[in-house]
Amino acid sequence: MLDAAAGAAIDYLRGIGDRLVLPGQADVEHLAVLGGPLPDQPEDPVAVVELLARVGGGATVASTGPRYFGFVTGGTHPAALGAAWLAAAWDQNGAYDVMSPTAARLEEIAAGWVLDLLGLPADAAVGLVTGATMGNLAALAAARHALLARQGWDAEAQGLFGAPPVTVVVGEEVHVSLLKALALLGLGRERVVRVAADDQGRMRADARPPLDDRTVLCLQVGNVNSGASDPCAGLIRAAHEAGAWVHVDGAFGLWLAAAPSRRHQVAGVELADSWSTDAHKWLNVSYDSGLAICRHPDALRSAMAATGAAYLQVGGAREAEHHVPEMSRRARGIELWATLRSLGREGVAALVERTCGHARRFADGLTAAGFSVLNEVVANQVLVSFGARTPEVVAAVQADGTCWCGGTTWHGVPAMRISVSSWRTTEHDVVLSLEAIRRVATSVLGRGGAPGR
Repeated sequence: MLDAAAGAAIDYLRGIGDRLVLPGQADVEHLAVLGGPLPDQPEDPVAVVELLARVGGGATVASTGPRYFGFVTGGTHPAALGAAWLAAAWDQNGAYDVMSPTAARLEEIAAGWVLDLLGLPADAAVGLVTGATMGNLAALAAARHALLARQGWDAEAQGLFGAPPVTVVVGEEVHVSLLKALALLGLGRERVVRVAADDQGRMRADARPPLDDRTVLCLQVGNVNSGASDPCAGLIRAAHEAGAWVHVDGAFGLWLAAAPSRRHQVAGVELADSWSTDAHKWLNVSYDSGLAICRHPDALRSAMAATGAAYLQVGGAREAEHHVPEMSRRARGIELWATLRSLGREGVAALVERTCGHARRFADGLTAAGFSVLNEVVANQVLVSFGARTPEVVAAVQADGTCWCGGTTWHGVPAMRISVSSWRTTEHDVVLSLEAIRRVATSVLGRGGAPGR
């Protein structure tokens, strides 16, 4: 069975750069053969895997390939993929040290490497979660615990009924994942105080409201559209002077700190109280992999720990389960460790630099073709407008299949969003994609590539 799976996976990856990014309609419709009534009799696992590879593989989006520029999606580094295969074979529960010494040690080592790479406090607590949404949830739970504990309220024991109020301040361009985390925590997505943003989506420091010791200030590094980051240093210092907690949503942008020439964009981010980021985006770890990081370990453990079950053997100083929302969970630290070990400090920095350079080439090429780039290209994100018919161009580019770019709306203007995040993307892929976008846009607009009105 493993030989069959490995052979199918190898064939898939060997052709990933040559296939269309979006699957054909016939392949999608063919997925119906995987359904029907549940079989009454067992089937040979090899036959099941071969059927899955043959039918399922043809209908996948080539998001792990070199020309997928949707959302902010990494391409799965080879070390991450190999480690994922081993992790699946080992099938370790990552909750407690006693369940898997290997998983526990690798998670602890990888967490330390991440803190070092990003310039965050070496004694910060780190929890490995599914992604930045759960990272935001865990970190904001720690903030909720700490702010209410100051006022004599135990949020975990007493809940929120009758609790002192907590104010949450966010930027106008706050990401929906952070609002979802606030909703799940009972803090409310509509109770937030929104702060005006500048034309690149950065929180305006001059518009910051008064803060106090019952406030969580949520900053963002890496706007999902523009790539811009809030001015962290001044905002964090002002917040701490008022006694507020500062949380940073750094789903992809926090990795700018790992590249020496880009680090200035997130200057001061290390001063915050908590952070959330993804490893399956810019770091190219396989799905799912995110991190919740907290300067105050006791606050994170108080918010996340599960206690009182006698059969759970709690051993060493760091038990993974006490840092994350889940109890039983996959040992996702294995892939994170392997990716970091393979790339090293210089490799991570080069990955960030290279993809930022590709984004710059996209912006320059589209500008030269007469299209309007809407953002300052400071990271790996590019927004381009083709005028009123931009949604048609986006749909046509996706259907063409040479590359895949998403659509968005930026300050009321429809735009194509290009996010360059994969380790596989080369200059040749950028050239091929630029040619396809220009060709398709010209065809849709019907006149020399100039935006329609």
